[in-house]
Amino acid sequence: MGHPQPPGSVASPESLPGPSPVDADQEFKACLALRHSPGIGPKTWKRLFSAFPSAREACRRHAEWTQKRLVDTRAAEAYARGRYREAARAEYDAARGKGLRFVTFFDPCFPDPLRHIPDPPLLLYVVGDVSLLKSPAVAMVGARQCSRYGFDAAMRLGRDLARAGVAVVSGLAHGIDRQAHLAGLSEVGGSIAVLGTGIDLVYPDSNMDVWKALAAAGLIVSEFPPGAHPCPGHFPVRNRIISGLSLGVAVIEAAGRSGSLITARLALEQGREVFALPGPVHLPTFEGCHKLIKEGALLVQNGQDILEALAPRLADYVRQPARHTGAEADAAVAGPDLLRERPAVSLPPSLPPERVPPPGADAVAPAPPPASLAPPPPPADLTDLERSVLGLFTDGKRLHMDAVAQELGLASHMVSRTLVGLELKGLVRKWPGMYYGLEQMETPPPCKNSR
Repeated sequence: MGHPQPPGSVASPESLPGPSPVDADQEFKACLALRHSPGIGPKTWKRLFSAFPSAREACRRHAEWTQKRLVDTRAAEAYARGRYREAARAEYDAARGKGLRFVTFFDPCFPDPLRHIPDPPLLLYVVGDVSLLKSPAVAMVGARQCSRYGFDAAMRLGRDLARAGVAVVSGLAHGIDRQAHLAGLSEVGGSIAVLGTGIDLVYPDSNMDVWKALAAAGLIVSEFPPGAHPCPGHFPVRNRIISGLSLGVAVIEAAGRSGSLITARLALEQGREVFALPGPVHLPTFEGCHKLIKEGALLVQNGQDILEALAPRLADYVRQPARHTGAEADAAVAGPDLLRERPAVSLPPSLPPERVPPPGADAVAPAPPPASLAPPPPPADLTDLERSVLGLFTDGKRLHMDAVAQELGLASHMVSRTLVGLELKGLVRKWPGMYYGLEQMETPPPCKNSR
């Protein structure tokens, strides 16, 4: 992929205007170079980003890493040798080929709370309403095989939060996660799903209906590359983003040894509030909740308990116009921005606990290609020659370089230079034998059961 080019003058992320398509593409490439460079991980990314104003600038000035004590010598040498190139190019080609949207660390849309966790992601792939990344949010997590009591409580608490304009964050699993997403989507706050797979996959596939509802009226995010399948190691990594996006984490139903407790621990490490719903003492799926309460988690019975506990933090999100009258005044004092518009969406039905598929039935399916995943339009700054060349690659066909030259009546060296420029901009892809085609990939076949 080569070393990304340096940007112009860069201000703090919050003050930046929206990046141009070319700038965003170069920043994306820089993030992929760091992601795939051996010996460089999330804590190192954060050190680099505290020292440089963009990922591109950090990559361009890689010779300074050891001098500034940002990266150890071995990892810096691995980057200098370009050991990231093959893997970074593969992810770039896959993401561009599928038209995936992304938000990188220095993009103004990147959620600020996530920037400040100890091990932030370099980027997030996104599907849906990206503005939700700037909304106040509370995570709701819990058991896949939940009780009727927990199932109903998740819907009730989630609706309380979403009605107040708070987004509900969860992990798109069965049980509590599914209820949390449906509760958030049913009210103005909306819902955010954080995946443990690539964003082009749906896991479990029985939640495809919720995935589609989130794509239409909520938000789906993942830091994993396209095509990444679920594996046990992905979900603790995913959980730090669930808590990192949120002001607090509510554990609705969790056994004594539960992944939800990992999310609660991560929330504490990130300085978030932890809430727990008490349950019947005879149900083992509430042992984790009771343990958290003994250790200091706030006992909650409804969403209002959570809103009151988070009131000082939620105040930062409240719209403060010069004057309020009537309903607007009620909205201003009741909670976050209640005037947010939510697109109409037909929600799928809840899935009662007795209908939750057994663990062995979990499967992965390709995500449908909603309009938000359509390939982005070509940059506006293309030359007339570049536009003429692009116009020849219709319907996904590939053309030999000589055929392009013959079609346009141009010298081969002019066409070659133009194709190389389009390839660097991520608009065409070179195939063996001097053939070229648009950056696109076929939809993968359905995946087999993952367990």
